[in-house]
Amino acid sequence: MNKKKFYDAHKNFSFRTLSEYYISPGIRCKFDLLKANIGSKIKINNGIDLGCSGNSFLYFLDNISQKSFFDLANLPLKQYASKLFWHPICGDLIQLPYRTESFDIVSALDVLEHIKNDELAVSEIGRILKTNGIAIITVPHRMKYYSQQDRLIGHYRRYEIDQITMLFEKYNLKKIRMFGVYGQIMRIADVQSTNPKKTEINLIKLRKRYSTDATFRKLWDYVVNVSSKVMKIDAKYHSLKKIMNLGLFFIKR
Repeated sequence: MNKKKFYDAHKNFSFRTLSEYYISPGIRCKFDLLKANIGSKIKINNGIDLGCSGNSFLYFLDNISQKSFFDLANLPLKQYASKLFWHPICGDLIQLPYRTESFDIVSALDVLEHIKNDELAVSEIGRILKTNGIAIITVPHRMKYYSQQDRLIGHYRRYEIDQITMLFEKYNLKKIRMFGVYGQIMRIADVQSTNPKKTEINLIKLRKRYSTDATFRKLWDYVVNVSSKVMKIDAKYHSLKKIMNLGLFFIKR
């Protein structure tokens, strides 16, 4: 199965919607940490989320005028089609259909590990980013944690800090910020990988129940709120060598 068919068929990716932020403690934790590191004062004209699936980080940023959404899978992009100043396109990240220096901000959250030729992907990120523009990247950290869960969801690798930093520096992208996104709590994903079909079915049921059951939605909002705060503490107080996912900001020089 080629990569496009894989992600179109993988319901955990293709069935995601913008409500994932409210349903998933992990997504809530990640997006909140990224928003805190960006700040709210900076105004951005053009931003793009590469590999956005159906729950783009850009949706939760109010300071971007034009928002573009790019993904290999077509199904999750459909929800972005009806909004003014939203621009969804389906394609391959290693051959982006955008002019050089088109965007002030580019995000690729947990994406590069899914791409076999990640160097070509980073070169494309550097190409479409304007000078002094910011690239927002999250990646799974440390190959020692590579597991069956990584294989199931299409990861080619996990990254070491020097490895990801040097890859971006090769294309004139300088690291300006780094922080932990997920600590050791994310090891729970290894448990989920023991029965991936059941996990996928349960996620679909959760999304449906959250959207149709108001009482359950209130309860789940509380669970996600508390769980995401615990995850933030877990990421903050673990040493970097034990961090499962990294957040990195790069500036183009």
